[in-house]
Amino acid sequence: MKAKGVVCVAKKMGIKSVAQNKRARHDFFVEDSIECGIALHGTEVKSMRQGRVNLKESYAIVKNGEVFVLSMHISPYEQGNIFNVDPMRPKKLLLHKSEIRKLGALVQRQGYTLIPLEVYLKDGRMKLSLGVCVGKHLHDKRASTAERDTKREIARTLREQNRGD
Repeated sequence: MKAKGVVCVAKKMGIKSVAQNKRARHDFFVEDSIECGIALHGTEVKSMRQGRVNLKESYAIVKNGEVFVLSMHISPYEQGNIFNVDPMRPKKLLLHKSEIRKLGALVQRQGYTLIPLEVYLKDGRMKLSLGVCVGKHLHDKRASTAERDTKREIARTLREQNRGD
């Protein structure tokens, strides 16, 4: 029986970002993204809650009707002792069959790949935002940088004009 006025903690948790793959948005055009769960061991979850996860150079593959994230490093949990697992082991992603088929069809096209964009806690569960991406060429990166710089310059100019009024 609940005490009067007590609210379930899990419902109030919301979303907390654990790690982001900032390099992915710099090196790739993100065409689409999908939220998926991750099959983890207990010590991996504890380590991820501490923010000890690295998404750099990580990618996902579709293999035998399942999706796996490779090269995602989760540092061993300090108090985990014998329960710690290999930090670089492939992690299975939890998706519906129809979503897996859709991702598999998208990746079959030339130049498309699956890149983890962000890991976050949503209502007490670890989730991963998986992006369907196309690689950028050097001139695309330069154009993106120039566009970002002009937007920043315009915002700065507008701010200065508003202060003068």
